[in-house]
Amino acid sequence: MSATAAPAPVHPVDEVPPVGQLAAFGLQHVLAMYAGAVAVPLIVGGAMKLSPADLAYLITADLLVCGVATLIQCVGFWRFGVRLPIMQGCTFAAVSPMVLIGTTGGGLPAIYGSVIVAGLAIMLLAPVFGKLLRFFPPVVTGTVILIIGLSLLPVAGNWAAGGAGSEDFGEPRNLALAAFVLAVVVAVQRFAPAYLARIAVLTGIVVGVAVAVPFGFTDFGGVGDADWVGVSTPFHFGTPTFRASAIVAMLVVALVTMTETTGDLIAVGEMTGRRAEPRSLSDGLRADGLSTVLGGVFNTFPYTAYAQNVGLVGMTRVRSRWVVAAAGVILVLLGLLPKLGAVVAAVPAPVLGGAGLVMFGTVAASGLRTLATVEFEGNHNLTVVAVSVAAGILPVGVPTVYEKFPDWFQTVMNSGISAGCLTAIVLNLLFNHLPSRTPSSPELPPSAPDTV
Repeated sequence: MSATAAPAPVHPVDEVPPVGQLAAFGLQHVLAMYAGAVAVPLIVGGAMKLSPADLAYLITADLLVCGVATLIQCVGFWRFGVRLPIMQGCTFAAVSPMVLIGTTGGGLPAIYGSVIVAGLAIMLLAPVFGKLLRFFPPVVTGTVILIIGLSLLPVAGNWAAGGAGSEDFGEPRNLALAAFVLAVVVAVQRFAPAYLARIAVLTGIVVGVAVAVPFGFTDFGGVGDADWVGVSTPFHFGTPTFRASAIVAMLVVALVTMTETTGDLIAVGEMTGRRAEPRSLSDGLRADGLSTVLGGVFNTFPYTAYAQNVGLVGMTRVRSRWVVAAAGVILVLLGLLPKLGAVVAAVPAPVLGGAGLVMFGTVAASGLRTLATVEFEGNHNLTVVAVSVAAGILPVGVPTVYEKFPDWFQTVMNSGISAGCLTAIVLNLLFNHLPSRTPSSPELPPSAPDTV
């Protein structure tokens, strides 16, 4: 009798956890990205002085398309989707151009017209970007992952202090709540059983909310006012219009988001043990483009991979793409059921800040781990890392540093991730791909032994 062949082992990315774990891990991802996801429609809608009803519509539409975009990226179909644990959300790189388009006479229809064109352009350019993977060796990927983590830490800091623009920003009680959540997350990771340690962030957030409510940090009064069902219909704000200036601005944003997404996909590939290949990278970017087109049709904005959740993957070591797909389902429900969205929206910013400090720090640490495999002796890799990190952190530390430059330049360089990523690629090409003009110094012959 011939022995039965053992089934091939399932890669951790393709494992499907039990339903209970799927829900818990998925909710953890939603909470990690929720504040960032709703910030873009709030900023753009606020700048355009939209009514509260229209703002609420933008948010529910955003959550719905976030969920659909995440499912396309994680589950995938045909040549769409990287099939890695990647969350999708509205990109902040598009905020300034969209505010400019929306407030200078174009309104939301001009925004959506430019978003649709940008999405189509991303789908067309995806194969080109996929072929650039050989220009992302560990010295570049490690640097980009490090910059992603460092550039996100101020976001967590703003949350911990109470949320940028809040009346009680920086109050000691906000920072104390964030520190408490941080301590809970660390304690759960260190002392809890393995199954609980994997949802350390979710546990910290739940405990933080439980503590926050009696101390008056938040209330759930808005839940009662929210509708039970809300469905986003195509072109709710009117038929899209196509303005040349708006389209050009959004095409610049498309190049920035493709650069950022490339860095995020490579980072998640490193963390999950399924490294991005040229074809899968193209598929991931193509999914970004499709999601952006859907955003223009369903009254929301351009989409990209969310770096916030990269840190969660690295911290929890839960590498299943089906966990993030479950998060996508939750986002779809939040978009269709505004009452659920109001519950999640009631989580106070300091609670998210305490959890964010751990997650974003984990991203930076993962970058350092990748850089630890890089050879720094006898080459210029140290210069590549040093200058790229400086370029990436400069707009984070000094947000107004480029405000005197043209809009297209600000769109590219005001994103620390895209600035650092582009710098790392260019310097790696300069030092490690172009032929050197200076011959390497010849090795000295071994010195003769001392004679007596």
